[in-house]
Amino acid sequence: MENGSRSMVTVFVFTAFPELKNGSLLYFFPLLFIYIFIVTGNLMIFFAVRLDSRLHNPMYNFISIFSFLEMWYTTATIPKMLANLISEQKTISFIGCLLQMYFFHSLGNTEGTLLTVMAIDRYVAVCSPLRYPNIMTPRLCAQLTAGSCIFGFLILLPEIVWISTLPFCGPNQITQIFCDFTPLLKLACTDASVILIQDVIHALAILITSLIISLSYIRIIMVILSIASTEGRKKAFSTCAAHIAVFLLFFGSVALMYLRFSATYTPFWENTIALTFSVFAPLFNPIIYSLRNKDMKDAINKLFCSRKVYNESGR
Repeated sequence: MENGSRSMVTVFVFTAFPELKNGSLLYFFPLLFIYIFIVTGNLMIFFAVRLDSRLHNPMYNFISIFSFLEMWYTTATIPKMLANLISEQKTISFIGCLLQMYFFHSLGNTEGTLLTVMAIDRYVAVCSPLRYPNIMTPRLCAQLTAGSCIFGFLILLPEIVWISTLPFCGPNQITQIFCDFTPLLKLACTDASVILIQDVIHALAILITSLIISLSYIRIIMVILSIASTEGRKKAFSTCAAHIAVFLLFFGSVALMYLRFSATYTPFWENTIALTFSVFAPLFNPIIYSLRNKDMKDAINKLFCSRKVYNESGR
């Protein structure tokens, strides 16, 4: 249809999901289990830190906030994925698509900013241990946390508002497992150069953030290696190992997805990479922060023990 007779698209169809008759239920139950594990694991970390006074310090405060964000980060996409796996109509409204993109990427931006704050926190703790209590005060930690959230949710708002004004009048099939910028912009009836501009902006944001974090951890590792005692090196590195692992997992998967510019993947690899940073990376974060940390394991055990004592006393 041309010009005035064009009909605007109000609903998008996800084409990456298999049909029910092709065994989509085989994907539904593993994904449901993963989602339950992510939500439960991150909730345990959040409440373990909040309820255990031994963990009331900047490092664990940031970990608890990160876990809280991670829970909502996955909630922005996985429930809709689950619905699409058991539904005949694998659709999403235009407004629903914009909202999914906004919350998914805003939460992701907030997590990226918070990871930067966590890297700086570890840098101060390792490189200036005597000044650490005076620098990382509770007030500053609260300001950094609030600033990360405000920045993460505001920085993306103009882009979402701009996309909402674009005309979508052609095909309505999204070749992705959730709404994302590039697949959606490809469907817009507008100049394709906007996709390249958008890719460059996102790439610069990812590169600058990852560079700041990388430089912080490189400096931290250099300081740790200069510690004379083996026990001192081991203790210092143990406080940073989980952060480095989460950083590599988070930014590694994000880089695969958004630092490719004109490179294209097959639909299989496209969706595999999308699953990596939207599902699998959040799956491993609770494991990294709990199983690799004795204080966190003790706090989680204490959380379960206190709940058990409360239940028994109520009988």
